[in-house]
Amino acid sequence: MSPSAARSNDPLIHHWMPFTANRQFQDSPRIIARAEGVHYWNTAGEKLLDSVSGLYTTPAGHGRREIREAVTRQLEELDYAPPFQYGVPGTFRLAHELAQMLPAGLNRVFFAGSGSEAVESAMKVAIQYHRVRGHGQRQRFVGRARGYHGVNFGGWSVGGMVKNRDAFGLGLPGVSHMRHTHIEPNRFVIGQGDHGGIDLADDLQRMVDLHGGDTIAACIVEPIAGSTGILVPPKGYLERLRAICDKYGILLIFDEVICGFGRTGHAFAADAFGVTPDLLTMAKAITNGNIPMAAVAVREDIQQTILDAAGPDTIEFFHGYTYSGHPVACAAALATLKLYRDDDLFARAAALAPKFLERIAALRDVPIVTDTRGYGLLGAADLASDTTPGKRGFAVLRKAFEQGLVLRVAGDTVIFSPMFITTDDQLDEMFSLLRTVLKQV
Repeated sequence: MSPSAARSNDPLIHHWMPFTANRQFQDSPRIIARAEGVHYWNTAGEKLLDSVSGLYTTPAGHGRREIREAVTRQLEELDYAPPFQYGVPGTFRLAHELAQMLPAGLNRVFFAGSGSEAVESAMKVAIQYHRVRGHGQRQRFVGRARGYHGVNFGGWSVGGMVKNRDAFGLGLPGVSHMRHTHIEPNRFVIGQGDHGGIDLADDLQRMVDLHGGDTIAACIVEPIAGSTGILVPPKGYLERLRAICDKYGILLIFDEVICGFGRTGHAFAADAFGVTPDLLTMAKAITNGNIPMAAVAVREDIQQTILDAAGPDTIEFFHGYTYSGHPVACAAALATLKLYRDDDLFARAAALAPKFLERIAALRDVPIVTDTRGYGLLGAADLASDTTPGKRGFAVLRKAFEQGLVLRVAGDTVIFSPMFITTDDQLDEMFSLLRTVLKQV
């Protein structure tokens, strides 16, 4: 009898879990049953400290009554309406509020259901924008090694995380990748490193020289690469990308699914670094993790160009999702944005960041730590690999759960993204637990 047949009645076996070692999990499950504030509880009733805000999703804390009540009210009034050719009040209110928060000019908002969908949408906008202007030859995209832009075909094609790509074939044609920004001279630097910014960004110029600037639709980067281990851009890097894009008419897309909504101490990383893209994707913290939702912010003239190119009474953009601007998700997002304002959470994040980054930097004294880095409330520590790459990181994740700490690992990198409501004492607890775990691996 095969192992799967022998376990056919195991209640854990039917769920194919995402980005998870499923066989290991079934043998030693880590199940979270409840959440409140900065804590989870497992099925045994044991308390766990959340050091990654869910999955970068929940900076205002778990179980916020204000969001729950807004969702309940919306469900009682309108549960769903078709988003194609019909509107609901919440989508227009939310788009208006986001337009007030976003960098100047990025005031047209297209809704989706996940960060992956937002990236696909942004890529389609870029292609259609160039096409209606008579530049249909602009079909290429430039991404970056170690970039993460979701798991749909467009997203993983422009992304540069090897394990997300190597099982699925060639991906989209016409995609090139710049080098990542994690370089030796900036090792153990907190904040932006002094080295490599211009040279690394000039990879985009080299793509222009090789393929022709008039063939490239867009360059897409995360201002801070999150899923690969918090890669902070060196000084001058984003500014140089902006200048090259401007020179050759290439659209610049910022993927702010992770670093948007206060994670850098500013509304968006574009504000923190003083560089405004042409399109900006967002998700995760837009609803404080309560309801799946995402959006793409688009420069006003880009949308207007697409609209003006279509005939009267015709659909201008043949793209969308069943759950684009779902009324319940909009209610959750509006309540979340109000929480951010009323509790001044972005300022709280900015105030907490120096204390958090000090603790990240202090991990340098741990013998197996080979690098530390961070910006705002995003931080990471690289660990020396054990016999197999990723083995030590996975051991840290498992042992941390046993010790009462939920964290994130990427290979042998430990990642932290604490909630904006985290206290100094909770930061101390977080890093004390981590140090205990690092001694055991």
